[in-house]
Amino acid sequence: MDKNETYKTLLAQVRAMVKDESDPIANMANVAALIQEAFHFWWTGFYRVIGNQLVLGPFQGPVACTRIGFGKGVCGTAWKDKKTIVVEDVEQFPGHIACSSESRSEIVIPLYKGEEVVGVLDIDSERLATFDAIDKEWLEQIAEVVADKIPLRGMEVGH
Repeated sequence: MDKNETYKTLLAQVRAMVKDESDPIANMANVAALIQEAFHFWWTGFYRVIGNQLVLGPFQGPVACTRIGFGKGVCGTAWKDKKTIVVEDVEQFPGHIACSSESRSEIVIPLYKGEEVVGVLDIDSERLATFDAIDKEWLEQIAEVVADKIPLRGMEVGH
């Protein structure tokens, strides 16, 4: 199965999984697991916007940074710029936050409620240049499905 077909199947699974579940944390946990099972990336997870920080949410992979400031690293920059960022080599990204020295490339997709970013989907690979336009297109669709299930002020737990 090629990457487009894998993502097409994955998107259908994500839609089915979150359809009847209203809890955003449960949905993020299962979506991170689905993506990880499909692609075996180094790290797949979510950060939630709480105040002026991104706070670690459900993820699959090694221990991660718990809090990331607005505009800091790839995740904080995607939040600030309100756009998906694809990084072929994290060593070349100014201000990259190295949660793991194994991470070599990264993609971060904002989760939107209207115009507001309420979180990000962050995926890291241990290989250079893992992510491309195909990943961006499909992961943005997955992020949209997840974001649709997030209440505007519903993830501010534990701050």
